[in-house]
Amino acid sequence: MALLNILTYPDPRLNKVAKPVAQIDERIRTLVADMLETMYEAKGVGLAATQVDVHERLLVMDVSDERNEPLVVINPRVVWKSDEIVLGDEGCLSVPGFSGDVERYAEIHIECENERGDTYKIEATELLAVCIQHEMDHLMGKVYVEYLSPLKRGRIKTKLLKEAKEAERDAA
Repeated sequence: MALLNILTYPDPRLNKVAKPVAQIDERIRTLVADMLETMYEAKGVGLAATQVDVHERLLVMDVSDERNEPLVVINPRVVWKSDEIVLGDEGCLSVPGFSGDVERYAEIHIECENERGDTYKIEATELLAVCIQHEMDHLMGKVYVEYLSPLKRGRIKTKLLKEAKEAERDAA
């Protein structure tokens, strides 16, 4: 297994729409293992393949308290969403050090495949529902900051660009 590089906002590769996973094979299973390792190491609860510059419809999550219940979601399709909307504070591994309030469906049902190619359904509420919607947004090329006000989004972008330049200068 290997730790993968997580793209940081406003990297334009985060806005690329992911294509369906055509074949669930050893390459995908290795990617799943690497993504889980990367997510756990970064202390995240979810990670989309888009965030590691792989533009295929794949995400991993673990919202359990013990961090021992990984979920692998390949080619997810929303089959139902509630009318109820919830507002919650979200963060993102691609937007380190920031969070913001985002409206999401309170409950969502999806169909997807796992790393063995088995089709299954997830009926999600609470944190899992939010996580699924957040990660599926990544597959559509959308980062949560796009739900924030232009002013807040601009401040985040400016600060992250400044930090990236400083890191580059320090590395040189």
